[in-house]
Amino acid sequence: MYKLVALDMDGTLLNSQKEISVRTKQAITEARAQGVHVVLASGRPLEGMADYLAQLEMTSESDYVLSYNASLVQRVESKQIIHKLIMQGSDAKNIASLAHDFGVHVHAFSPTRGLITPENNTYTSHESTINGVEVTELDFAELDNDEEIIKVMMVADPEILSAAIAQLPASLYEQYTIVQSAPFFLELLNPRSNKGAGVAMLAEHLNIDASEVICMGDAGNDHHMIKYAGLGVAMGNATEDTKALANLITASNDDDGVAKVIEEFILNK
Repeated sequence: MYKLVALDMDGTLLNSQKEISVRTKQAITEARAQGVHVVLASGRPLEGMADYLAQLEMTSESDYVLSYNASLVQRVESKQIIHKLIMQGSDAKNIASLAHDFGVHVHAFSPTRGLITPENNTYTSHESTINGVEVTELDFAELDNDEEIIKVMMVADPEILSAAIAQLPASLYEQYTIVQSAPFFLELLNPRSNKGAGVAMLAEHLNIDASEVICMGDAGNDHHMIKYAGLGVAMGNATEDTKALANLITASNDDDGVAKVIEEFILNK
């Protein structure tokens, strides 16, 4: 019996219109009524998930979210952090220097400063809009080396970002967890931080075994949790490397893929 379902948001829970379908909402509601824990696991900050959590009525102190690709695991109502693996200002400076060399933009999330970037750009503005957070332009040289930074992102047009990724030194993958959450977003996290580790920590907190966990996603930042889960699910619209890791490929995010998995494996419909 599955007791925990972790859902990526963009490209998974949300359809192309950034909406939760009626069928998907109903399936989640019925699963939760049976005592199954359902959590959102996203690269977004909690602020960028708040409206969707409200729609799903997942806003109590017994509800959890994995934000910033599970760099933070939080209770929804109080925002209490029960698990945190983040970075420092020195990391942001290091990554910004590399980004400059590769001709891509960079932005970061700070617990105190919010969304920061040395130079605003189309993709940072997109990040700001979807998450409902303001952008602060800031030279990363002004950051204290030990200042807390949640995550840092390289951002650029897909073809430019792909070229930059091809040039990343191998040593960088030892310093950070590096995941691509969208064709224009490359995320760099604390080396021990990823969605799989976050789901594992939450499962342990809830006394749930990995075999009792379903994780669903569509992109590179979902790989760790898809591999961790007893049932790792890739969406029909997922990248091919994501599908290759999954135990099951469901329908796309525009064809109620999340609902179909919950209906079959939890609701026994």
